[in-house]
Amino acid sequence: MTPRQAVRERPEVAVAVLAAAALAWWWTIQRMAGMDAGPGTDLGTLGWFTGVWVVMMAAMMLPSLAPTAAVYAALVRREPSRVLSFAAGYLFVWSVAGVLAYGLLELGRSLFADALAWRSGGRWLGAGVLVLAAAYQLTPYKRAFLRRCRGPLHFLRTEWRESRSGAFAMGLRSGRWCLGCSWALMAVLFALGVMSLTWMALIAGLVAVEKVGPWAGVAKWATAVVLVVLAVAILALPHDVPGFVVPAPGAMRTMAAMVIGAG
Repeated sequence: MTPRQAVRERPEVAVAVLAAAALAWWWTIQRMAGMDAGPGTDLGTLGWFTGVWVVMMAAMMLPSLAPTAAVYAALVRREPSRVLSFAAGYLFVWSVAGVLAYGLLELGRSLFADALAWRSGGRWLGAGVLVLAAAYQLTPYKRAFLRRCRGPLHFLRTEWRESRSGAFAMGLRSGRWCLGCSWALMAVLFALGVMSLTWMALIAGLVAVEKVGPWAGVAKWATAVVLVVLAVAILALPHDVPGFVVPAPGAMRTMAAMVIGAG
């Protein structure tokens, strides 16, 4: 069974997943509008960031999960709770990834704050992350992870587990493949501005095209080209890049403070 066949057989599952993603986008747009401070935005407290990150990942990653969820639902038939457990396991992986990213960024901020300022090495670091992500697009690792994400049936059958806890474990495994496929694109989100709705939409679109679009190879190369162009642009003409916020010295506030002020 292909993902397209599964979507035709269980359209209600795909619709439900997409509806959940739409709700997450609505919440994100409502809460994050005007919060983009560009690269290096203060991430706030760990608890606050984790809550925001989980909703962001639901908005960005659930659309590309919809075909896999439909395949899984077609296999378990009339057990919707297992589909929910599967999706929860998938999002849990991305939640853990966000916590790890938070720790890494906060460590870097505490050790190299001055060196990583935008007007020092910050723009070079940001451009370097984009170039690294572009290079990863063309590696055998990316190809292998993407192949598994685009063809979930073999994985689901070979890793099959019964019960809701088994569904959660399968979601964890699926999330790991997805993380291996898209971690570099998420690093790009941090490099461009983690609270930017513009860059969230761009990365989510690139992920979806790669995973559910008709031409995976073309999508990989196109994404690599887009990332290299962005890297050159933020080095040469950062103020002219649409949607890119150039950090201003002393102008950034914590994300939590910005939410409180907006509310």
